[in-house]
Amino acid sequence: MAVDNDKYVYDKAVVNRINRLQGQINGALKMIEEGENCKDVVTQLSAAKNALNRTMNVIVSENLVECVKEAMDDPDQDTDALVKEAVELLNKSR
Repeated sequence: MAVDNDKYVYDKAVVNRINRLQGQINGALKMIEEGENCKDVVTQLSAAKNALNRTMNVIVSENLVECVKEAMDDPDQDTDALVKEAVELLNKSR
């Protein structure tokens, strides 16, 4: 993830994760519509939930790396604010 004029450029791997997550959710919806066993539906939804959590963790960790790089490149940058932002993102993702 890189910053380009206040826009984030996400890694293709993150986009692929989101696409797989959509597939898992669509799969769960189809299972529900077809009256599949609740155990199987919950298993599918649990996999989607875990995939979502892992995706958020990847995004937050990449953001933290970018914050550290910014702080190292610009000594006038407010490092405390960058760290606070990263921690807030981490807390939101939980």
